[in-house]
Amino acid sequence: MKRLYKPSKPRTPVSSRAGDPVIRGPLAVGDSSGTRCHGTLVAVLGVGILLRGISGIGKSECALELIRRGFSLVSDDVVLLAPAAAGGLMGRSPDAIRHHLEIRGVGIVDISELYGAEAVLDHHRVDLICDLESWVPGKVYDRTGVERERVALAEVEIPRLLLPLRALDSLATVVELAARDHLQRGLGQSAAERLDARIGGMRSS
Repeated sequence: MKRLYKPSKPRTPVSSRAGDPVIRGPLAVGDSSGTRCHGTLVAVLGVGILLRGISGIGKSECALELIRRGFSLVSDDVVLLAPAAAGGLMGRSPDAIRHHLEIRGVGIVDISELYGAEAVLDHHRVDLICDLESWVPGKVYDRTGVERERVALAEVEIPRLLLPLRALDSLATVVELAARDHLQRGLGQSAAERLDARIGGMRSS
């Protein structure tokens, strides 16, 4: 089928696609194996981000905008999770819904048909959890990011962010930002920690 959209950015490296031996094991034996998680898994700049939140919060719409920007869908609605042999956590889609995305008002679409084979991945590691919730006035949200919360998912600890949503927010932009920040932290570069140290130094001088 002729491709309808040309991505503006490189996709996730092919090493994360089908055939990667790291996924051989629990997740490769049918849909019943692994831990089932309600959410949407996307790969952004090589960072696997699991979007979680109540039904209708905007997970699928966020994934669609990220796909439009040149990133990749792994699974929508249900993600199958299992620890990887090399460490970390791997996620994939149940066979029946692989490469499909549900958008309210439009219906179910096949992302590989509409955006090309490079817009989807059969599996990817889970590097970061983004929990989405509607903005709660008066609730205290993390504004510094100095300490990153970690939660256990399928017996593997994963960094977690809680992202409050407001009407004018661009959720996909915030998620892409979270991916870029996660990569920087992996290099030992945290803007939050540097600023905290700088302010601490100013106070002590």
